[in-house]
Order: sequence, then C-alpha cells, then structure tokens
Amino acid sequence: MTAMTPPTRTQPDLSYLLDHTSHVLRTQIAAALAEIGLTARMHCVLVHALERECTQSELAEIGDMDKTTMVVTVDALEKAGLAERRPSSTDRRARIIAVTEEGARTAERSQRIVDEVHEQALGALPEGDRKTFLRLLDHLATGHLSSPTPSPTPARRARQSSR
Repeated sequence: MTAMTPPTRTQPDLSYLLDHTSHVLRTQIAAALAEIGLTARMHCVLVHALERECTQSELAEIGDMDKTTMVVTVDALEKAGLAERRPSSTDRRARIIAVTEEGARTAERSQRIVDEVHEQALGALPEGDRKTFLRLLDHLATGHLSSPTPSPTPARRARQSSR
C-alpha cells in the first residue's frame, strides 16, 4: 500500500482559528458569569430586554436560542427575581420579558464582567493592533462573512451578535 501525502496548506486554518478562539472566549465568559450566578444566555436576555420591550420569541431570536432553551432561561431569571413576564404595553396578546430593578443591577454587573473578559482577551494582542483587529473582524462579520451560505447539510450555527 502506497502512503498518501496530505495536501500542503497554503494558508492558516481560519475556520479552526476562529472556532477555537471563540470557544475559549465563551468558556471564559461562562466561568466569569457563573461567579455571580448567571449564564451567558441569562446575561444576553437581561441586556437585550433592557434595550427595548421584547417578547420571549424576539429575545430567543436575538440570542439564537430555541424555544425550550428560552423558556428555561426566563424561568431561571424569574426564579432569581431578575426578570418577569408581563403583558406588552403595545399588544395585549403579547407578553414581554421585563427586567426587575435587581435584574438591571445584575445586568450592569454582568456587562462589566463580559467587558473585562473581552479586555483580557484583547490584552493578549500588542496595544497598537487591538483596534485594527476589531475593525477587521467587524468588517468580516458585517461583510463577506455576514450571512451563512445555504447548504444541504447546514453547519452548526454560531450565537448571534449581541450588538
């Protein structure tokens, strides 16, 4: 049997680099938020529910969560006294996720934690390269890599931006 030679790579494996660094960053954020009793999903719901009146479905879409995960997340926020389901002020048929005063304080704290984890990650880069890196990554995320390509066997979808 003849040994086969793998193809020569001509470029770094961009998919691996982006997947690996994203995974590690998510684990760091998860660990940091766990110290205050939150998950990244709980943080996402609190922050986005504070931005504007959102239904549970709208928040699920923003956070790229399925219905079951969203229900579990909101149940946990309610149990912790951080959010509650309320009737919408604009559509009496809809229920929104309203953040409590304690939830708003927690969201402020959790955002500082997430910002600190991001700052630590960027701190690994030379100071002069940080803004350039973010600008170029944003250019990819809002340009060429902004929308998935349809495929008969879809790849696992990444969490949506929390902008």
